[in-house]
Amino acid sequence: MASAVQDSRPGYGQLLRTPGAWTFLLPGFLARQPFAMLTIGIVLLVEHTTGSYGTAGAVSATTGVAMALFAPQSGKLADRFGQRAVLLPGVLVHVAGVSALISLALAHAPLWALLAVAVPTGASTPQVGPMVRARWASRLGGSPLMPTAAAFESVTDEFTFVVGPVLATALCTGVHPAAGLIAEAALTLAGGLLFASQRRSQPPVHRAHADGARPVSALSVPGVRVLIVAFLGIGAVFGGMQVTLTAFTQDIGRPGINGVLYGIFAAGNMLAGIACGAIAWKVGPRRRLLVAYGLLALATTPLWAVTAVPLLGAVGLVVGLCIAPALITGYTLVESLVPAGARTEAFTWLTGAVALGQAAAATAAGQLADRYAPSTGFLVPLAGTVLALTVLLVLRAHLLPRSTGRIVAPATGEPAADGGLRAAAGDGPSEDGAERGVGHRTTVTVD
Repeated sequence: MASAVQDSRPGYGQLLRTPGAWTFLLPGFLARQPFAMLTIGIVLLVEHTTGSYGTAGAVSATTGVAMALFAPQSGKLADRFGQRAVLLPGVLVHVAGVSALISLALAHAPLWALLAVAVPTGASTPQVGPMVRARWASRLGGSPLMPTAAAFESVTDEFTFVVGPVLATALCTGVHPAAGLIAEAALTLAGGLLFASQRRSQPPVHRAHADGARPVSALSVPGVRVLIVAFLGIGAVFGGMQVTLTAFTQDIGRPGINGVLYGIFAAGNMLAGIACGAIAWKVGPRRRLLVAYGLLALATTPLWAVTAVPLLGAVGLVVGLCIAPALITGYTLVESLVPAGARTEAFTWLTGAVALGQAAAATAAGQLADRYAPSTGFLVPLAGTVLALTVLLVLRAHLLPRSTGRIVAPATGEPAADGGLRAAAGDGPSEDGAERGVGHRTTVTVD
């Protein structure tokens, strides 16, 4: 990818001074909080009413699969008809689905009934994170602030995963087993409606091209399909960690520490995200993704062998530190790989892939926890990341844009008119993929 950033790249302060940013950031933060509470809330409630982690994992997995399958369609509709038109009915359906799931679980309904209501619950989960990213992309375009925005969104996501699981666990264990999901539904309703009301900041609608052709689908871009596989592996880490930590802390008689351990894992992700947004990278995003993913696979290796709580927290922190660079780089690549009219759909494909990987991992980890020792569920994150890393290495060529990229004036960082890359005379790419403009404090990364 070809992009330009200043050596002293604009940071979070300048990003947050973007006109109109706070009108969607604050409602977006509230609306995305339930996303981090849904899966763990289902696991805790269903395990309490059935006594089976396998059953809890199956219901949670069904929700995740439905979310993964329907999220891209939600993104495609948002690109064509506007985010508000998709959010309003989606929020209402989701709240109704969660309410039905709580009622059926407390009534000890059969598994098939729980699975049936889990489908609309997951399918209607508001895709607020991708919608916020699409708003950033619409406002910033090819600005050097785009990587900073991607990092900021990853930090925001992970902050919700610090707060959400801890809050859901505290409510489920300290108030009532259903309290976590009740809070999730209430936040979805309030945050979703508030975010939908911010109409001025939503991206323009892309119904069709001038010649009448339909907008391109994000899934038709080979690089998006490769990133989907990568994000499936990241989802396997989230799902495997959630279920296995729950089973492990229950087994040692300390269920209340589950949220703390998962919060440490998510905190590592958040801290790494903050660092990624503050660094002026001289290495291209494709290479950064491969390195980050390799470190993630390595970090998940010792999880299954750890039995002491403090050591498990430390290893979980390292795993979290390795996730953020992979997530941020993947989302950053979307801006160069996908046309503007399909970016919300692309972001929802990646978010859906995380949900699908999380669902599959939750099922597998739950089965392993029921049949073997609870810690064997930690093998799931390892397997998921190794498989995804293999695909990334084999298909890494698809992560380069087909064109040479946007023209960026070296001194200003503004796109030029003809769509090529304007570099200073005499420059050439170095072996590490970085090139420097002559006479300007500009770093151009090519990978």
